Amino acid sequence: MQSPNLVDANIEKIAALFPNCITEDRDENGILRRAVDFDQLRQELSPSLVDGPQERYTLNWPGKNEAILTANAPIAKTLRPCEEESVDFEKTKNIYIEGDNLDALKLLQETYLNKIKMIYIDPPYNTGNDFIYDDDFSEDTETFLKRSNQKDEAGNRLVANSESNGRFHSDWLSMIYPRLKLSRTLLREDGVIFISIDDNEMHNLRKVCDEVFGESNFVVEIIWKKRSTPPNDKVIAAQHEYILCFAKNGNNAGLNLRHRSNEQIARYKNPDNHLKGPWTAGDLMANVKGGRYVTSLYYPIINPRTGQEHYPSSNGNWRFNKDKIELLLKNNEIYFGEDDQGRPKLKRFLCDVKEGITWTSLWDFVPFNTDGSKEMTEIFGNLSTFENPKPKGLILETLRAGSSVSDIILDFFSGSATTAHAVMQLNAEDNGNRKFIMVQLPESCDEKSEAYKAGYKTIAEIGKERIRRAGKKIKEENQITAKNIDTGFRVFKVDTSNMRDVYYTPDELKQGNLELFKDHIKHDRRPEDLLFQVFIDWGLELSLPITKESIDGKTVFFVDTNALIACFDFGITEELVKKLAKHKPLRAVFRDDAFGSDSVKINVEQIFRLLSPGTEVKAI
Repeated sequence: MQSPNLVDANIEKIAALFPNCITEDRDENGILRRAVDFDQLRQELSPSLVDGPQERYTLNWPGKNEAILTANAPIAKTLRPCEEESVDFEKTKNIYIEGDNLDALKLLQETYLNKIKMIYIDPPYNTGNDFIYDDDFSEDTETFLKRSNQKDEAGNRLVANSESNGRFHSDWLSMIYPRLKLSRTLLREDGVIFISIDDNEMHNLRKVCDEVFGESNFVVEIIWKKRSTPPNDKVIAAQHEYILCFAKNGNNAGLNLRHRSNEQIARYKNPDNHLKGPWTAGDLMANVKGGRYVTSLYYPIINPRTGQEHYPSSNGNWRFNKDKIELLLKNNEIYFGEDDQGRPKLKRFLCDVKEGITWTSLWDFVPFNTDGSKEMTEIFGNLSTFENPKPKGLILETLRAGSSVSDIILDFFSGSATTAHAVMQLNAEDNGNRKFIMVQLPESCDEKSEAYKAGYKTIAEIGKERIRRAGKKIKEENQITAKNIDTGFRVFKVDTSNMRDVYYTPDELKQGNLELFKDHIKHDRRPEDLLFQVFIDWGLELSLPITKESIDGKTVFFVDTNALIACFDFGITEELVKKLAKHKPLRAVFRDDAFGSDSVKINVEQIFRLLSPGTEVKAI
């Protein structure tokens, strides 16, 4: 009932590669535990004798070890469904998670491991005026586990990070590092991540990504022209921001070529009715390096209709050898101008070129930053909550570059939910079926803002409402192409565990309080809460379809037909279990205290073993 302990998993990976580097030591309580002999591991990775610490190229800052520990430590939390804030809860494949994104990323580890095709995030830029997450991890793991099972007000997760802070860059690095580390494990092997940033932390972000994703997996540093004119408050003022792109695996990065515009396609024509279709004239010359001519590429091209000879210009050779040119002439693939008197050009056919064109690292063809504010005004009116939200057109281009029609897109700094809006818009344009996962802390709105006065108390509330309104608007404006696109979303909220504290610390229970063991699930938790806890523990996607039936007076959940059958009512009978087993589900789950006695529980397991031996039975 908690997310995996990634430290244990990492030790297993090291043990598989270097079994001699695994040892045992004692923790602070004197209990033996499995551990890594780091001195031995360093020797295994060194071609020479290791004699103490050695200088090496690395990125370091005060708090880095704590940041690594933060990323790896398990949490005792869960995701609780919120049907009343969702849209089309039963059928939608889209997810909106309200809560700390570090917690959310940990809770998604089993469910979406290696499943996310593209991540886009717009984290705090660390300008000295914004807020960052406060990840205090100074206590030991046991204390942290106890604390992490307590409810914390969302506002306490954000702290101002002013330039006067002596740990100005360090605190920002400690915030971003564990989140990027966890996000990498969610990416598919062909997955990519796009990160918006400005000059304040671009240099540090690049180094962090080099470490987390690997320097060889760097793709590009995109320069986005965000303003039409530079601000006039400096002598040299920034007119741009950056979008840093890294791949999970640089050799297998799933990036798409940029689509040709209608103007680019219009350049291809077919004035001579060529069998290969439209073409445009291209250069036949090849520049000569160092002024050296290649003999085999220096010869006359003869116009077969006029007999006129054409030699390469003085600064180059022909692009192809004589045999290739003869073949092109035979197939009418060389153009001598409209009057047949010009120099030879190569006919470049639309059918032969790549499906798109190469992206440039300078993005001066997307909307300016002001468009983001205009879009929010079109949707909400005058809500002065977001300062310079990203324009939808910018995110659309990252989606076109980094995703295909059926991929899952993650944004764990969701903000105004521009990414969700862009996903739905692109699906409407190309009939796609992309799914989004948005994560946003319920950060409080300024009480003086128009948004707060309009009833939106948190940023998350605005994000959810934007998705509702944008989805409705897209369907109204694209009634044919958007008829079947998914504009719904399931809302989940990060909360404390469904289990009472006794579940995690049974050794602290005194004999006089043994009655607490009878009800180990919190009283305010619904069957739906327990169902999605099982989703997380078993690694089932949160978007799987769910139907609910009443059988023998008990509420039974059927997930994705027979992927999972769950019943959390008390008084489970053998007759009910037999009916459920006939469905032959892959998994079945019940409350541990729903059977009445251990003998009934054993009988339930035997019934499934007899009627549906392939079913995995679990009690919580």
